Amino acid sequence: MNNHVPKLNLISSISDSKLNSNMPSMRLDNLNSDNKIATFSQTMLDMTKNLNEIANAPDTAMQDMLTGNGADIHDVITAINKAEMSVTIATQITTKVVQAYEKIMNIQV
Repeated sequence: MNNHVPKLNLISSISDSKLNSNMPSMRLDNLNSDNKIATFSQTMLDMTKNLNEIANAPDTAMQDMLTGNGADIHDVITAINKAEMSVTIATQITTKVVQAYEKIMNIQV
């Protein structure tokens, strides 16, 4: 029965774009590589630094495209969309944190 399952190596056929080579992932497991649990402030600081790098990536990609350093319009548009999505997510996270703080402050002891 297993003879009919195609044997494809999909991971090796996926190629990284030029943008993936120097940008870290937004995943929380990349914030601290050691086994210590990160504090809330350290997590937020790391995410802010990561967001700053992603927000600056479209400018770098545009400069690379204009100077002919290998980037094309597709890379610029991808960087812009990634930056826009990251800022939107960061705004939503900030709103949720503020709402949670306000709920905690409204709790009467």
